[in-house]
Amino acid sequence: MDELDLLKKDWNQNSNSHKVSAKSIYAMLHIKSSSIVKTLFYISIAELVFWILINVLPTFFSKSYNEQLDLIFTNKIALTLINFFTYAIIILFIWLLFKAHKAISVTDNAKKLMESILRTRKIIKYYVLYNLIVLTLSVIAGLYFGIKQSPEVSDKLINASQSETFLFYGICFVLVGFFTLCFWLFYKLLYGLLLKRLNKNYKELKKLEE
Repeated sequence: MDELDLLKKDWNQNSNSHKVSAKSIYAMLHIKSSSIVKTLFYISIAELVFWILINVLPTFFSKSYNEQLDLIFTNKIALTLINFFTYAIIILFIWLLFKAHKAISVTDNAKKLMESILRTRKIIKYYVLYNLIVLTLSVIAGLYFGIKQSPEVSDKLINASQSETFLFYGICFVLVGFFTLCFWLFYKLLYGLLLKRLNKNYKELKKLEE
């Protein structure tokens, strides 16, 4: 049983100390919420570094990777714009999380703290949704251009029977779903546990306000 649980137990058992205990519980929830958002902020920075390394390192050390990029993205300007937009979204997300952490750190009002927690949850939700949509579209685009730029695969599809064509696109559909599911589980693990704790803090604050 942690310090917050002990405070709640004391609050329920001793009606004379409700006011003092409520303040103590709020202070504890405030510290915990601020710590969670700070952790989310650091995770987002680590994720930004991770994606930069994933995209940048292969271009220096893998010739085949560059050849595949050249096949898929014949227009280098388009590839640059896509990368710029992707990193801009991640930086915006980091900035919003930083603002959320600052807002929680300076507030001394339970209602404002609850609003900051709700805002943080929305930021994470929209960010994960955006990434899943971008990932799905990227996999679909990669498969499309990969097929289009590969004469062998294109010829086989042209000469394939209806059942073979259906099977091929069925496998492509499964691959898209598989990669999307993997990334959803990744974000669920990465942010889900912290959001669950943040949501628990929100519910405790809501009880204090009642």
